[in-house]
Amino acid sequence: MATDLAKFAADNGVKYFMISYTDLFGGQRAKLVPARAIAGMQEDGAGFAGFATWLDLTPAHPDMLAVPDPEAAIILPWDKTVAWVPSNCVMDGKDLAQAPRNVLRKLIAEAASEGMHVKTGIEAEFFLLTPAGDQISDEYDTAGKPCYDQQAFMRRIDVIREISDYMLELGWNPYQNDHEDANGQWEMNWDFDDALKTADKHSFFKFMARSVAEKHGYRVTFMPKPIEGLTGNGCHAHVSVWDAAGADAKVNVFAGKGEGQTGEVGLSERGKHFLGGIMKHASALAAITNPTVNSYKRINAPRTISGATWAPNTVTWTGNNRTHMVRVPGPGRFELRLPDGAVNPYLLQAIIIAAGLSGIRSKADPGKRHDIDMYAEGHTVSGAPLLPLNMLDALRAYDADTELKASMGEEFSAAFLKLKMQEWNSYCSHFSDWEKANTLDI
Repeated sequence: MATDLAKFAADNGVKYFMISYTDLFGGQRAKLVPARAIAGMQEDGAGFAGFATWLDLTPAHPDMLAVPDPEAAIILPWDKTVAWVPSNCVMDGKDLAQAPRNVLRKLIAEAASEGMHVKTGIEAEFFLLTPAGDQISDEYDTAGKPCYDQQAFMRRIDVIREISDYMLELGWNPYQNDHEDANGQWEMNWDFDDALKTADKHSFFKFMARSVAEKHGYRVTFMPKPIEGLTGNGCHAHVSVWDAAGADAKVNVFAGKGEGQTGEVGLSERGKHFLGGIMKHASALAAITNPTVNSYKRINAPRTISGATWAPNTVTWTGNNRTHMVRVPGPGRFELRLPDGAVNPYLLQAIIIAAGLSGIRSKADPGKRHDIDMYAEGHTVSGAPLLPLNMLDALRAYDADTELKASMGEEFSAAFLKLKMQEWNSYCSHFSDWEKANTLDI
């Protein structure tokens, strides 16, 4: 039986609900609804003008209704009078096909119909900046190799501990937090879960981290490459497939020794083919996993101050080796290291499932495993495609991948490509200081 949000409010002292949805660009949108009005909103949804956000709609479209998912409601740990509820977008009585959470729900159902239930965990990386966003918040965080810096951690433990405390309270089972490879950069991890639950948690985490940072006088950014010369923000995804969803899952479908090089690192034949789909569609995948102009300053970056970018730029896979696009750190799962902090939480999960299903259906082979240090010896690898050099190349690769576009949904794909091409054209029409510095006197 579905949770009654009115009763939920009465039982928990909730006075307001934030009915929230995520648009195509990853923007989080919400309306604040008093608990007294939530019964009607639970049934009919809260009305939004979709054109006012990043969706491919016009001012003439009817109301887009955000229908809350009551099972996913989260009481704000920092203000227990408010509950955040992710929603499914509906228009004219039907799911809005381009809405990211709907794209993911469709693919989850498709995978389930083939006996596959995708579970994922993500590694959320972010920078703590000053409120203006022009420098890191800690002026003393200057080490050349700041990763795991204990003293720098202590100077910002108030922020990181508060976020971790909230995750513990929410039952997410956070298991480690660390100062990352760049000055001012952090990573926080929590347990893996079903793909939709991970997407909802990822979305809420970004909201929570920003809210806590602002309370302490700082600013969080998940921007892929916010500071030149420093390691960028990744959002690595750990992927496995199970025989059932939730607590009913008993068998990891990816576990087991399949044939060849994937079997040697503990992937079953289905795991091998799922990985094959990721490799097959990698260039098109980047349009979703690396969705901004700035994304390509991370995956095509020169060596950073710490000595490594920790980001891939070639379509290769490996065992337990962090210099490749995909690594298999242990039996029964793999880590996709391509996504960055700008990725839409729902589209990240959706594109992984879409590419994986394609690989399963076509029995795709991921190709040769490379166990070399790609940063030092990548030039010795032949035949492995380079990842896109910029957002335009990624969008063109996605547009050319008709199978992946169809799997994600034609309406979604058309809307995404249209709005992202507008973004690219806007970027190209922008005049920068670099242009003046390098071409003013030519």
